[in-house]
Amino acid sequence: MKDQLAEKLARFGQQHLLAFWDEIEAAERARLAAQIEAVDFPLINQLYRSGAAHEDWQALAERAESPPGVCLGQTEAHLAGRNISRHEARSAGTEALDSGQVGVVLVAGGQGSRLGFEHPKGMFPLGPVSHATLFQIHFEKVLATAQRHDTRVPVYLMTSPATHDETISFLNSHDRFGLPASDLTVFCQGTMPAVDAETGKLLMADRGQLFLSPDGHGGIVEALQKSGAVEEMNAAGIQHLFYFQVDNPLVTICDPEFLGYHLLAESEMSTMVVAKQVPEEPLGVVVSVDSQVLIIEYVNLPHEAADRRTADGSLALWAGSIGVHGIDVGFLNRVTRRVAGLPLHVSRKKVPHIDDRGRPVDPELPNALKFERFIFDLLSDAQRGIVVESDPAASFAPVKNVSGSATDTPETAQAAMIALHRRWLESAGVRVAEDAVVEISPLWALDAQQVAERADRPERINSATYLR
Repeated sequence: MKDQLAEKLARFGQQHLLAFWDEIEAAERARLAAQIEAVDFPLINQLYRSGAAHEDWQALAERAESPPGVCLGQTEAHLAGRNISRHEARSAGTEALDSGQVGVVLVAGGQGSRLGFEHPKGMFPLGPVSHATLFQIHFEKVLATAQRHDTRVPVYLMTSPATHDETISFLNSHDRFGLPASDLTVFCQGTMPAVDAETGKLLMADRGQLFLSPDGHGGIVEALQKSGAVEEMNAAGIQHLFYFQVDNPLVTICDPEFLGYHLLAESEMSTMVVAKQVPEEPLGVVVSVDSQVLIIEYVNLPHEAADRRTADGSLALWAGSIGVHGIDVGFLNRVTRRVAGLPLHVSRKKVPHIDDRGRPVDPELPNALKFERFIFDLLSDAQRGIVVESDPAASFAPVKNVSGSATDTPETAQAAMIALHRRWLESAGVRVAEDAVVEISPLWALDAQQVAERADRPERINSATYLR
């Protein structure tokens, strides 16, 4: 086996991957051989050669305009050549949910390392009173949505190699928080190696293992197909998908109004956004270029474009992407049949590895090229794509940074949850003490309407309270 691998690696100048072959155990050899066989070396060489080149973001941003879209909660919107009322949108979304046409795609491949939590991020305990994990919060929203519409809402959960086994074990140990086993499909995204930025040589994590990292949230397209999930969707009559990422506890899963605009516009892919407040806000911007909706990552958006203003002083490129999409399954069928798949993007990152003597290296500066796919690249293929603006106070509180950071911490997310649930209760006439911490389980109420409908809601809340 070693000779065969050596011959293959010699063609691409990657012989160093076998430098420690004779020192590692049989199981490590088998793992390393499998990893090497899975690498598309011609593609890696091509990506490395193009790594120094990059898209002309300056030229693209200069042509970028505000995208077509609507705002959740507005009375009426002009879409698909006609006026659509909010009531029509909610009715269309509700009908799709009632008829069991909607599934959920949850991306949960990330570790909680940036939170100081060395487990899958979905396992992070976030509930301000209950300490419910992100997984529990999301799964209970799905279960409550299914109960509200008297139907099934299947969940397609994407993990990564680093989180897959622990995620499955965790969910099984909690009986999937009530979600039927038949309504949960867990599948693992692919990986890509990293290469040294100066030499193009693949980096090794240790003597018997390549450095591999998840291939980005755009890897979901290929992973869905390989897992058989797309076939499951087609067989089950799932026609529309609500896509979101695990680190946002405020997301309104399967929002009927959002889905309704998506459906009535006959959009193949719709994306939810919030209005950026400052140019430096770390959100990709959704724009229209030559009548095509696409996203420019914030790291690629030139400052001049990010700070461009309209006549009233507001940001011209205002639509910040929050990683929430509506996707037509027919569209997904079409793109999964495409041979090339989504493009791979090259980025320069800090990658820990071992050197040619097997010693660990923890670089202080970016030393490697990593390759990722982005889900929003689907927008360039989608027909009639639209943007739907939401209120961040009701839809977006990401958990990304360790406590004490300036933004996007567990504490800021918890504060957003408490404030939202307080508003629901107060709108229903419940008096909530100023210093009371309140949390509402989705199984008790999904929104302000359900709070108002509950006959057993409290008259007053004076202390920390979890309504479930």
